[in-house]
Amino acid sequence: MKRISLYIYLSISLVLSTNCNVNLKAETEIYFRLNQVGFLTDENKTAIILSNTNLDGLKVEVKNIRTNQAAYSQVLKNNLGPYGNFKFTYSFDFTTVAQTGEFLLEAANRQSLPFAISNNVNKGIAELLLDFFKIQRCGYTNPELHKVCHIADATSIVDGKRTLQQSVDLTGGWHDAGDYVKFLNTTAYSTYILLFAYEFNPQKFGFDRDRNGSPDILEEAKIGLDWMIRAAYKSDKFITQVQDLRDHDVGWRLPEDDPLAFDRPGFVGIGKNLIGIYSATMAIASRIWRDKFQYNEFADKCLGLAEKYYSISNRVPDVDSSGTGMYLDNSFEGKMALGAVELY
Repeated sequence: MKRISLYIYLSISLVLSTNCNVNLKAETEIYFRLNQVGFLTDENKTAIILSNTNLDGLKVEVKNIRTNQAAYSQVLKNNLGPYGNFKFTYSFDFTTVAQTGEFLLEAANRQSLPFAISNNVNKGIAELLLDFFKIQRCGYTNPELHKVCHIADATSIVDGKRTLQQSVDLTGGWHDAGDYVKFLNTTAYSTYILLFAYEFNPQKFGFDRDRNGSPDILEEAKIGLDWMIRAAYKSDKFITQVQDLRDHDVGWRLPEDDPLAFDRPGFVGIGKNLIGIYSATMAIASRIWRDKFQYNEFADKCLGLAEKYYSISNRVPDVDSSGTGMYLDNSFEGKMALGAVELY
């Protein structure tokens, strides 16, 4: 009798443990957020799971796509609270999965996009990212997947409350995100990261796919540098932004078909935050162009701009607030420190 009771108890326990999934309605939506590039075998592996339904008790599996077998499973608990439009957020850690292959996450018949676990999962990522920069190119910069565009930037100048009907050459650079606005803050940051990557590890980031003698990453950084040089306005200001938020109101279109191509104002501004990242970028550029290319004229120009703007930092606002309110920093100390590190 005791053996029968024990058998019943174990059977019930097994049923409960294998059916710990919560009862979800058919319309319940679950969103998986993870690195779609994949993971190295020995690195931390985490996904974020989002829903407007309480998923406590839901079993999530890491499934091998080839075998359709679960490599790992875990029951969700410890809701982290709301995030964005979602009421429930969970962190799903599957670091223990070290086997290589193609995988996906599955919970209650909902699946994530596939991802890889491999020791060479990051191969080609740097090249792919640089290809995206080429698509974002603006003006006469040999862009990819679209034609030359926005050849009249900037068609007017907005300086505080004044609009000056004068043009300043701010062609080139990169479009921002999914629109055709251009920003100094993000352009300087992106350019700095490209330059820093090369200087930090020229062997890894020195690939030259077009075999023209110049590393691809430096060719792309030059797109940003040329535009940043044009953005130096008068002796103590920057053009911090080209185009306003009307760009968002004219719908999807190729950049060469932009109906606002000849109505793109430039906004004037200055701040310690911008001076910091601008000076840092120009300083590192001066070193690379002097040491790598022996192009002293360009190196001197970059260094001169870095020193000039850094020298006026005590006479400008802490944080720039020009333009339409996008990409505004909360502080300046970090970027000013970076400028000092690269300059001195």
